[in-house]
Amino acid sequence: MGVQTLYFSDRDGKEKAMADPNNLLFTSKKEADERDKMLEFSDELRVFLERRVEGIGEQMAEQCALVLAQERELLARALKKPELLNQTAATPDQ
Repeated sequence: MGVQTLYFSDRDGKEKAMADPNNLLFTSKKEADERDKMLEFSDELRVFLERRVEGIGEQMAEQCALVLAQERELLARALKKPELLNQTAATPDQ
């Protein structure tokens, strides 16, 4: 029997990571660090949205912030080429 090391973000926590191991447990520290960085950005975006968008509500701000943080690379490219935002095939509806 071999030994395997698994990583997760402290921001997710062990219990949440164990509840969704396919998405929240990683075999490399780099992947877990990337997830942690994305969650940190999401937290800051949530605070920003709550302060800047009147009446948004905590849950909606959190959901929006998470989507924006997950798609940060696409958003960065879209600053130069806005049509990229709606050219992606992977949407939650599909």
